[in-house]
Formats: sequence, structure tokens, C-alpha cells
Amino acid sequence: MSLQSELMQELDDDKQAILAIRRHLHAHPEVSFQEKQTAAYIKKYYADLNMPTTDFGDGFGFVVDIVGANPGRHLALRADFDALAIQETNDLPFRSQNDGVMHACGHDGHTAYLMVLAKHLWAHKDQLKGSIRILHQPAEEVSPGGAKSMIADGVLDGIDNVIGLHVMSSMKTGTVAYHLNETQTGRANFKVTLTGKGGHASMPHLSNDAIVAGSYLVTALQTIVSRRIDPFDTASVTIGSFDGAGSYNAIQQSVTLKGDVRIMKESTRKTIRHQITQIIHGIETMYGVTADLDYDDNYPVLDNDLELTTAVVDSIKAAHLPEVESVYDCGPQDPSEDFAYFAQEKPSTFFYVGCQTSDGQNHPHHSPDFMMNEDCLIIAAKAAGSAVLAYLNR
Repeated sequence: MSLQSELMQELDDDKQAILAIRRHLHAHPEVSFQEKQTAAYIKKYYADLNMPTTDFGDGFGFVVDIVGANPGRHLALRADFDALAIQETNDLPFRSQNDGVMHACGHDGHTAYLMVLAKHLWAHKDQLKGSIRILHQPAEEVSPGGAKSMIADGVLDGIDNVIGLHVMSSMKTGTVAYHLNETQTGRANFKVTLTGKGGHASMPHLSNDAIVAGSYLVTALQTIVSRRIDPFDTASVTIGSFDGAGSYNAIQQSVTLKGDVRIMKESTRKTIRHQITQIIHGIETMYGVTADLDYDDNYPVLDNDLELTTAVVDSIKAAHLPEVESVYDCGPQDPSEDFAYFAQEKPSTFFYVGCQTSDGQNHPHHSPDFMMNEDCLIIAAKAAGSAVLAYLNR
């Protein structure tokens, strides 16, 4: 029996272990930068298998190194393990036990499949060429993300390439998807506080109304994409929060707005930031207010390496996995991912495994009723395992 066949059979035999891990993690979620118990749980799993772990970064990130018996290339496999500040509404036997916190994006599944895959790759290390670094990353959801500090601490030293994947509730279970080159948007967040002069609603001429200034700012910002960005480029500017609460008969002295920017080219990032700054300066002059802008340029555009992505896709197709109905190019994806930091440092690829529920209902990521079809987990393990073996043997 070939190593590929052996590994696939071992993963089949361990399907229930993957589910058990995923359900434990789902029931005990922790938000970004606070994943102490999650990291301890994963580390204990490896300790029980006599697989040493090494910490990286200023959070709870760590790695497991699987060194083959023969020389070869050095690959990293990444999974994230943080949850979100969302109250779960699903009625599941393993629903979140932590009030206001939920695995609403599938990171529990990423971690579960990778833990079991790592166990079996470790068992076959004497048959492997090169090495595999199993990279468990915290804090994907919140800027500055967990990847940056791990990279700064040397987690990619000696690594040739990085592979990651994400389960996707918008994609049918049984499918594996990918895209070449620019694949996920880059991101920025900003907060602006406009301060005018408060007063009595009956005497608006004696005040500078921050709510009016803020309302105009919301409208003016929408002209950036429509009038300053090439129609063939991808960009969005969203105001997600407008905090101007007060009394019905009082003119507000200050309001705070929070915004989100998405781009598919780094050059577009610079244009949008410049335009936001210029518009805010104009609002100051027009309404006699002052503005305090806090602008956070964070996750880069995720750029999938052409050669590596093609090779990974070819290896998954060649594996003829019985659970996979199709492998297809899904086109660029709207969300942002701090896996992009790894892809900035090393040629990398990030692909997708469909996890849509069997009833076809919409359970979107980052929603309180996010739900995955757990059949996706064995697909993720087998697809990643096939890609690893093909990579090391090339």
C-alpha cells in the first residue's frame, strides 16, 4: 500500500476523533489574544503523543515540527484557533458554554483536522522527505492578528512554502475551491471622532452639530469608490458604527464613527486612505468641527502563489478523494485573512473546503447561527494530507 493510501485510510479511521476535537473546541471558545485554555488543550493532545511543541510570537501561538528521515523541502501548514465575540443561537449539544463567545467562523474545524493530520504525519516521518511545520496560530480575527508576531519571532525561518485552508459555508460540502494570484481582500479599519459644540435643540445657530457633520461624512465617503477608484478595481468603504446617542432636544457635541476598508490592490489602499483623510479635513472646515482620526492599515491582500497553488490543486485532483465532487476556481473572495502575512513572506497558497449544511440553508460566517456540515472536516484533512505528500515528493 502506498503512503498516500495509508494516510487516507488512517484519516478515515480517525474521523470520530476529528469530530470530538472540533466539538470540544466549539463548546469552549476563546476570543483573539485570550486563547489560553484552547492552546493548552491542543498542546496536551500533542504531549500525549510525545510530539514536542515550540512557542512563537507574543500570543498563544506554537508549532510542531515533523522532520522526515530524508532531506527535502520545508513546508508549513497553518490553522487558526480563535473565536469571536458573538452569542451563539444554535441549539446544539456542543453549543458554546462561554457566554458571548462563539466559534462562528470554523476555526475549531481548522484546528481539529490539522491536529489529527499532524498525528498521522508524525507517525510516518521516517518515510518522509524534508519537514513539515504544523503552525497553530491564535488571533486571526482581530488586528494586528496573530501571524505578525509569530513571523517576527522567526516562525518561517527555513520554511520554503506555506499552505492554509478555510472551510466555507457559502460553498457546497464536497467541493474544494481555489483561486490564483490575488485571492482575498486587504483590509483597513478606522475610527474618527468629530467634535463640535453642543447646545439646545431650539437654538441650533449657537452650536456646531456633530451629528450633521457625521451624517455628511457618511455620505461623502461613499464617493471614494464611485469616483476615485478605477471601475475595474475592487474596493469598498463601509461605516459600521455611528455613535451619537443623546437626548431628543440636545445638539450633540461629538460623534464617533467606525469604518472598514477592503481592497484587492495595495495601490488602492493608499488612494482610499488619502481620500478619507482629505474628506475629513473638508468636513472640519465645512462644519467647524475638529476630527480625531485613528487609521489602522492592517491585513494585506492575500496573494496565492501561482506555481504552488497549481501544484496543490493538481495533487488534490490526482488523489481522487471519494468525498470530493469537484475542485474549481471560485474567483476572488471578499473577506480578509491574516494568512496574507505568511504569503507576503513565503510563496503560499490558501484554498477552501465547502461546508454548507445538507439542507442548503444559509448559515454565514460571523453570524450567531453559523453552522458547518462536519463532513467537510475529513475532506479538509485528506485534501491537505494529499497536498503535503505530493509537495514533499516533488
